[in-house]
Amino acid sequence: MNTKFIPLLLAGLLTAPVFAQSVSSDVQRNVSQQTRIEDGLKTGQLTTKEAGKLEREQAAISREERKALKDGKVSAGEKAKIDRMQNKASADIHAEKHDGQVGNPNSVSSKRMQADVQRNVSQQQRIENGVKSGALTNHEVARLEKGQAKVEHKEAVVAKNGHVSAAEQHAVQHAENHQSKIIHKEKTDNQVRS
Repeated sequence: MNTKFIPLLLAGLLTAPVFAQSVSSDVQRNVSQQTRIEDGLKTGQLTTKEAGKLEREQAAISREERKALKDGKVSAGEKAKIDRMQNKASADIHAEKHDGQVGNPNSVSSKRMQADVQRNVSQQQRIENGVKSGALTNHEVARLEKGQAKVEHKEAVVAKNGHVSAAEQHAVQHAENHQSKIIHKEKTDNQVRS
């Protein structure tokens, strides 16, 4: 065996867990941000309209994660960009929750939005668990984040005016159901993280 390739081989083996860890931390951050949005709706610190605005930001993050993972790995530059976006989203969640606007957590629209955001939390947790267990490859995570971005965008659109109708929620739930099936398929397709 040619010994000049051993350092390259070792470098590749040592960076694989770093990529997995990076993807896992990004998805964990998605779970955390979605949970904070849901909590803000439940406490009345966020209005439905504010939650919609925050979901638009989450959709942008999911799209960026998908773009970064499309080639199967996240570069340092891509990771830095995602971190900046996550940091801004975190600050925006904090600002919206403490801006003095009060939502009615018992309103029909808020309840609908709470249910939709809770579903995001659940879907992101399922993706995170798939990353941690090795059941999801980075390419699969990229596809799943594309789906999450679509769902989050739908939520942002329906909440833009501060009201979520039954028909609008039904459309969001349809997209969520589709995404749930894709998550299940990707996690059980026998592809594993190498």
